[in-house]
Amino acid sequence: MSGSAKQRVQALSEQLVKPTTRDAGTFEDIPRIPTIAGDSNGPRVKGKVVIITGTNSPIGIGRASAHQFARNGAKAIFLCDYSTTHLDTHKREIASLYPDVEVQCRQMDAGSEDDVKRIVDECLSLYGQLDVFFANAGVSLTTTRVTESSAETFMEVMRVNALSVFLAVKHGARGMLMTSDAKPYPSGSIIGTASSAGLRSNAGATDYSASKAAVISIMQTSCYQLAGTAIRCNAICPGIIETGMTSAVYTAARARGTEKKIGQINPLGRGAVADEVARVALFLGSDEASYVNGQAWAVCGGLTAGHPYVLGKLA
Repeated sequence: MSGSAKQRVQALSEQLVKPTTRDAGTFEDIPRIPTIAGDSNGPRVKGKVVIITGTNSPIGIGRASAHQFARNGAKAIFLCDYSTTHLDTHKREIASLYPDVEVQCRQMDAGSEDDVKRIVDECLSLYGQLDVFFANAGVSLTTTRVTESSAETFMEVMRVNALSVFLAVKHGARGMLMTSDAKPYPSGSIIGTASSAGLRSNAGATDYSASKAAVISIMQTSCYQLAGTAIRCNAICPGIIETGMTSAVYTAARARGTEKKIGQINPLGRGAVADEVARVALFLGSDEASYVNGQAWAVCGGLTAGHPYVLGKLA
């Protein structure tokens, strides 16, 4: 067998090497339900090693997701961000709540290949495996119309929001393909934070929306590039969420006494908190999402389910 052929065989997922449907026995005269994932009553990511970018914000999706992964039995979590002002605080908090979880804080530019490669290499050196890469870092820099925006700003938004996800797939998949006695088959989950703005128009500036549409495309294309490896690639598409990025909107609304109007055009009639997105990231990172691949998962209160409308103008 040639070296490349052997490499392809070694990269096959456990489900392709072993029968997908295991004999679960019978109950009376009908077969018991076959399963791929473990018992959902237990910790969902027990023993997994996780990298999360964009974790510095105290009210962000990254921090909330780190708590969900820690609460659900992760072996180790890398908290990564360009700004590190709160990372040590997050580490102390997680250690106080989940002392069995190892937390690594790292400064990184998610849009720098050298930085992403460095973090993945360090993860593999320390733990010999990588199971979840949540590419959550992102920025929104433009509030002007497209005719008043700059090419430089457009490219910076694309670099931080879209290139970062490409790099997470490139180097994250490399780590997830690594096998060992503890992890005999390749597998993993790569999650990119997109946005409802990547699914529908008029939900963000042109550069931001384009970058988030790119995240969705990267994840959908990459899942085919990684076919057969059990490495899944999915995008999360939040609607209006109170995070560090949207804090100015919430602060202004509270000052005007109009906070309850935030999110009023989605069917739930409200905005969300970061934990509501973090729980979807946890699911996608777990084996319970073993057959969810290449999807743009909207977490938007129903905003993207219909066409935009103005309240009071339907009748």
